[in-house]
Amino acid sequence: MPDFDLSPLSSADFLNGDGFPLPLDGFINLSPPHSHDYHFGLEDNEGISELFDCIEDGHCQLKFVNFEAHENHISHETQGLSKKHLVVRRGKPFKITLLFHSRSWNPHTERLVLEVGLDTLSTKIPVQFSDKQSNIHDWSAKIYPGNMHPHSVTIHLCSPVLSSVALYNLRVHIETMQNRRSYAVGTFVLLCNPWLKEIVPRHCCCFSDDPVYIPLDDEIEEYVKSDYGLMYMGTHLNIIRRPWSFGQYEPGVLEACLTLLQVSPQHLNNKRKDYILRADPVYLSRVVCAMVNCNDDLGILEGKWQGNYKDGVKPTEWSGSADILRRWVSTGCSPVRYGQCWVFASVLCTVMRVLGIPSRVVTVFNAAHDGDGSLKIEEVYSSTGEKLKLSKDSLWNFHVWVECWMRRPDLGGGFDGWQVVDPTPQEKSAGIFCCGPCPVVAVQSRSLGAPYDTSFIYASVDADVIRLIVRDGLIVGRELDTELVGQLIYTKSIGSDKPQNLTQTYKSKKGKARSAVCGASRRYKRHSEGRLFHLSTVHVLKRHHTIPPSVYESALVGDDIVNLAVVIKDVRTKERVLATEEFSLSSPQITIEIEGGDTVQMQREHTAQVSFSNMFTKILYQAVLTVEGSGLLQGKREARLVLLQPGQKIETKVSIMATSPGTKILMATFSHNNSMNVVSRSFHRVSVMAAMSPSSVLPLQQQQQQLQ
Repeated sequence: MPDFDLSPLSSADFLNGDGFPLPLDGFINLSPPHSHDYHFGLEDNEGISELFDCIEDGHCQLKFVNFEAHENHISHETQGLSKKHLVVRRGKPFKITLLFHSRSWNPHTERLVLEVGLDTLSTKIPVQFSDKQSNIHDWSAKIYPGNMHPHSVTIHLCSPVLSSVALYNLRVHIETMQNRRSYAVGTFVLLCNPWLKEIVPRHCCCFSDDPVYIPLDDEIEEYVKSDYGLMYMGTHLNIIRRPWSFGQYEPGVLEACLTLLQVSPQHLNNKRKDYILRADPVYLSRVVCAMVNCNDDLGILEGKWQGNYKDGVKPTEWSGSADILRRWVSTGCSPVRYGQCWVFASVLCTVMRVLGIPSRVVTVFNAAHDGDGSLKIEEVYSSTGEKLKLSKDSLWNFHVWVECWMRRPDLGGGFDGWQVVDPTPQEKSAGIFCCGPCPVVAVQSRSLGAPYDTSFIYASVDADVIRLIVRDGLIVGRELDTELVGQLIYTKSIGSDKPQNLTQTYKSKKGKARSAVCGASRRYKRHSEGRLFHLSTVHVLKRHHTIPPSVYESALVGDDIVNLAVVIKDVRTKERVLATEEFSLSSPQITIEIEGGDTVQMQREHTAQVSFSNMFTKILYQAVLTVEGSGLLQGKREARLVLLQPGQKIETKVSIMATSPGTKILMATFSHNNSMNVVSRSFHRVSVMAAMSPSSVLPLQQQQQQLQ
C-alpha cells in the first residue's frame, strides 16, 4: 500500500486526458491569468503550461518551473526512456526549481505546498527546510541549505519506497493566511527502483529497500538497462540463437507501457484500487502478463501457431518489441497479429524492464503443457508412428517465458528472488489468461501450493512423459520417460552472448518421487494389459534412411524444425517401440556487414552490405532478399532475381540511420518460389551511440543563466 493521503481532488485539479504533458529541461512558463476559469496542459513542442487564476498584485507569483530533467534522468538511471516526461524512481529524491516573478517567495509569511495526484487519490506535501535525508516511507519535499536564491528555490521531492508505478500530476500551492494560489505545473512518471537498498537498524522489522532491489550492478545492467537480448530456440541437441531488441529506449515505448496499465481490466473496473495496488510488483506482473496476450482484455498480441499469417506478421519475422508496442497503441489497442511464446515473453520482458522490474527471458527445452493437472504428459501414437490428438497434454521442443526478480512478502521467507511469469495464453489463472509470478525456488523444492501456478510450472519443467502406441483401440506399447521434460533451461549470460544454464535452479538434486505407470491414464485403463518392456542392448542394428528435401520441406514444424518418429515392431511378439526426435535444419547464411563497424552514430547515415550465395545444386526461381530493422530503416528493402544460379550471389546495399540510441537488430531474409518457407534468416546487432549536442552538455549552465 502506498503511503499517501487519499483525499479527493476537485475535477479542476487535473490535466486534460487527451495527451500527456511534456516536462522538459528548462523552465515551464506559467503565463498571466485569463478571464476563464481553469485550463491545464502543455503546448506541443513548447513545454508551456497556461494557468487561469486570479493573482493579486503584491503577492508571490510563480513564473517558471524547471523539472531539471537532464540531471534527474542521470541521477535516477532513466536516460533515454522518454523525451516527453520526467521519469524518476521511487524512494529517491528528485529536483524541481521554481522561479518567481519580481518578488521571491517569503517562507515567513507564505507556505509552499506540493501536491501529487492519481485520479481521485492525492497527497499534499508541505515544503520544509532541512539538512537531513528524506524518509523513504513518506512523501517529502525539502529545501536544503544553498537551494534558496533571490528569485528561485530548488525543492527535492521524494516518494515513498512503496509508491505506485504511474504517471502523476503535480501541483504547486502558495498559501498565506488569507488565500491560496494553485498551479498545475505538469506530470512525472514514477517507476520501481531496483537500485534502492537502505540500511536499517537490526531491531527494525520493516523493509526499506524496494521489493525489486537486486544487489549487483552487473545484474541491473543486464536485467534492467540492457535493451538487447538473446532467445534460445530449436532443440536441446541443436540450439539456435536469435537476437532480440527489447527497445525500451525507442520513442513511444514507455508511453505504450503506461497505456497498457491504463487500459487493463483492473484499472477500467476500479481505478482507485488499481492505483493503490500498483505499488506491488507481484500485482504489476500479473496485470502486465495478462495484458501481453489479448485473450480476455485489450491486450497487445494475438497468438497463432498454425495456418497462414497473411492477415498479420508471421511470429518469426519479429525482431524487437518496439514495433509491436507502437503498432498496438497506433491501432487504438487492437491486438497485433501474430505472436508465439518467444514474442509474448520478449514483449513482457520489455514492459517489465521499462517499469523498473529486473527481468530476463528463459527458454525451457522439451517444455510440457499439463492440460489436466496430473503432473504427467500423455502422448498417443499410432502403430505407424503418427502422433494422435487424443490428449489435452502436449510437449514443445522449446517454450519461452520470463523470470522477474522481486521479493514475495505474501509468501513469507524463502520465496524471494526469480519468479516465473509466462504471458503465452495456455491455461487460466484465477479466471484470466496469465501465469505467475511463480517462485523458481518453489518449483525446485516442489512447493506446489505456492502461488501463483506453481504446479503448472513444475509440470512444464519436470513432468513424466507417458507414450502410448495404439492399434485398433488397444494399447500395444507403453513407455515412461522421466528425464525428457525440462532437459535444458537457458538464459543469456550477464554481459555475454553465451548461455547460462538454469536447469538446476528448477530441478531438485534429490530427484522426484515416481508414480506407477499403471495409473497414468484412465482413458485406456480397460486396455492396460500391455506390459512395460526394455529392449536388449546385446545386439545393435543400424539402418540408414535418406529423406529427400521434397518430402520434409512440406512437413517443417517451424521455419527449420523437423519432427521425426520411428516405430520398431517385434514381428514375433507384436510389440512395438517408439522413438521420437526433433531436430533443426541448418540454413545457408546471409552475410550482413556494416561499413565502418557495428557501432554507429545516431542521426548519421551508414551503409549495410547484405548478400546471399546459392549453395544449392539447383536453380532458385524468383529469389528475394529482404532487409529490415526497427529504428534503423523505415519499412523494408528488397532485392530480386528471377533466376539465381548455383554459386551465384544476390546482394544489396542499404542505407541505415538510427533514430534513437541503444541496441538495434538488422534482419535479413531470403526466400524463393521453390520453397513454401523462408530459406534463411539472419540477424545483425548494431550498437547506436547518442549524438552529443551543446544542449545535452551544458544544460545546467543554461538553466543558471535563466535564473539570473
